[in-house]
Amino acid sequence: MSPSCASLRSRFELPPLPVMAPSPDVSHVLLPLGGLVGREVDLDAFLQTLMDRIAVTMQADRGTLWLLDPARGDLFSRAAHLPEVSQIRVKRGQGVAGSVAESGEPVNMPDPRGESRFYADIDRMTGYRTTTILAVPLRDAGGTLYGVLQVLNRRGGERFTDDDVERLMAIAAQVSQALQSTSLYQELQRAKEQPQAPVGYFFNRIIGESEPLKVIYRLIQKAAPTDATVLLRGESGCGKELFARAVHVNGTRRDKPFVKVDCAALPATLIENELFGHEKGAFTGADHRVPGKFEAAESGTVFIDEIGELPLPVQGKLLRVLQDREFERVGGTQTLKMDVRIVAATNRDLARMVAEGKFREDLYYRIKVVELVLPPLRERGGEDIERLTRHFIASAARRHRLRTPRLSATALERLKRYRWPGNVRELENCIESAVVLCEGEILEEHLPLPKVVEASSPLASTEPRELPGVETGELLPLAEVEKRHILRVLDAVKGNRTAAAKALQIGRNTLGRKLKEYGLSDEG
Repeated sequence: MSPSCASLRSRFELPPLPVMAPSPDVSHVLLPLGGLVGREVDLDAFLQTLMDRIAVTMQADRGTLWLLDPARGDLFSRAAHLPEVSQIRVKRGQGVAGSVAESGEPVNMPDPRGESRFYADIDRMTGYRTTTILAVPLRDAGGTLYGVLQVLNRRGGERFTDDDVERLMAIAAQVSQALQSTSLYQELQRAKEQPQAPVGYFFNRIIGESEPLKVIYRLIQKAAPTDATVLLRGESGCGKELFARAVHVNGTRRDKPFVKVDCAALPATLIENELFGHEKGAFTGADHRVPGKFEAAESGTVFIDEIGELPLPVQGKLLRVLQDREFERVGGTQTLKMDVRIVAATNRDLARMVAEGKFREDLYYRIKVVELVLPPLRERGGEDIERLTRHFIASAARRHRLRTPRLSATALERLKRYRWPGNVRELENCIESAVVLCEGEILEEHLPLPKVVEASSPLASTEPRELPGVETGELLPLAEVEKRHILRVLDAVKGNRTAAAKALQIGRNTLGRKLKEYGLSDEG
């Protein structure tokens, strides 16, 4: 178990499970599990807590969750109760867990001495002395075995009974049902198709093992348990809200509200009212008091999405919230105290906005206590693109009640070559379309992506051979180079913004925003 896992373990305590009577009925034992598997929890910490609770329920000294590695064909320990080593691997047929994986049948071993199925090297590796073992298979909804649930050394020196076997089988069924809703299970399925990329995950529902993402995972594990304000920066579609939720559910406020405010989706005149609420009579039509998002999120987290769109007057009120933890409703005089954590996100360059007088400098430094810069999909590498693709294929097929299609090599190569200006959101929509339209196999023709521009295409000339200004010896700021290139492309496509956005490989909204910054109207 990693140090981060150990430190987070206490944060995922499930309600105490009853020590079971002899009856094998466990229909109510693991119901609290379902509330967590759909959230962005730290799966290692959660599984660790789960194994602790199972050990207590089974009156065992310890327990281990083993999972089948599709690439190597062996079992690896994913979570263990009181482990001495971070991970153990056994082959199919090796040891009790390996025997269960091979036969698919439970094994109840009252005394391992002299048993050929007992793998004594694990005891020698850990320094632990095993006296009794009970292990049962984990199967998915299709009946395929993908893991083993094992408990060791029944308390009081007793042996595991037949009732214990039934009880652990019932627990395994509930654990398996829950795990199939997590990205861990989907990683196991993905690894069957992509064996060169080992099974890996950090947070449920967040897919990716690239080095840039691992940096973000480590920062979230450090920041989540605190109340520090977090600023998420990154391009549209790279998953800022998902990571914001990960900060929330891995912190101490996880059981309190997570309330989102999208500043880009609201008119400037309504944002203040949305955040702070209003009093009766504050304006025409305000016939009763309405609480704002900060009140709705009391003791929880407010996620301010696209904070760069926040009007300057509201920025001042938000600064007061961050400094003093108090505010007044619109039209009110009563000062209200509040206890919320703030997580903000933007795809804007806030430092540049500060320099231009469009964003308050004091607010900027208040919100970037912990800053997470999310990498765009194109910087995460081909393996992450393939992981996400296979994840989205399985999700879309399940959602639309279709058989999971194959992914052709040519389609996969096209996905890896594409620049993904819309990031993960664009990839997800692309794959959903392909799953719906294909017939058993996703081919390149099923991908709704822009056609590759040939050298003879009129758009090919929109890509300058040299950077604007460089051929004249003029040294330009990067922003000016970008501006000249965008205007050059727009001119080449006769002002068609959809065509220009495709040629530039950016979203049309992004293009519109940039043109607005250049002082051009957002029409056409």
